[in-house]
Amino acid sequence: MHLSAEWLAQLPIPQVTAATPVSGGDINQAFRLVTAEGPYFLLVQPHTPASFYAHEVAGLTALSQAANVPEVFGSGEINGDAYLLLEFLETGTGSQYDLGQTVARVHQVTAPQFGFDQDNLVAKLPKNNHWQDDWTTFYLEQRLDPLVQRAQEHGLWNPQRATAYQRVRQAIVAENQNRHIVPSLLHGDLWAGNYLFTAEGTPTLIDPDVLYGDREFDLAMTTIFGGFDGDFYKGYQDTYPLAPGYAERLPHYQLYYLLAHLNLFGETYGEAVDMTLNRG
Repeated sequence: MHLSAEWLAQLPIPQVTAATPVSGGDINQAFRLVTAEGPYFLLVQPHTPASFYAHEVAGLTALSQAANVPEVFGSGEINGDAYLLLEFLETGTGSQYDLGQTVARVHQVTAPQFGFDQDNLVAKLPKNNHWQDDWTTFYLEQRLDPLVQRAQEHGLWNPQRATAYQRVRQAIVAENQNRHIVPSLLHGDLWAGNYLFTAEGTPTLIDPDVLYGDREFDLAMTTIFGGFDGDFYKGYQDTYPLAPGYAERLPHYQLYYLLAHLNLFGETYGEAVDMTLNRG
């Protein structure tokens, strides 16, 4: 996408003297903007209403209560294209221990129920965040079940997976029955690509998909694709210790992310889904 001078002039910032494409994820077009005041980070979704970025803005606002996040300078629609204008952060290196403490502080922000004020309807796998009093109901009916249904519709399911899933479903109900689960603020997509360290070494969370849920759900994502070391978990545990049995429950939360990837990328993730289902 080429951003014309006329398009750029409608942004709520001083005159843009350069707009350079940069890496910004697989669903957005991203640019580094140069102005007299300094650089900005711009995300654009062509031919899309301004509401496209509403959930991300709400997520950054929520996370900012406990973590460093890019400042939001504006969002809206220009010539039919949705945009989100953010602080441009120069990156550096930092401490995994500090990152763990940051995530723990985010999880200490709580709500009365599970869910969020708005759904995330713009992702490749839309999410229903309607409020629930019971976490197990939310997790099964608003996270796992929709992914299983989509897998069925796209020929990515079979009788063996269906049988194993029903067994896992019952196990989740049983293991959560006597747990006290607090609705914690979750990043929602906590993989290594969604955190950075600023030039000063400050842990910073980006590209959230927030909800209030079981904090173990957020941590499960950190265990799948790498990017978080032992110092991260030590920093987390020192700040907000996890309840006994966390490691045994972990596969039931890893299952969600693996099912999501099965739906997005097909049978490449089939073996990982089957192994997780068969663990019960």
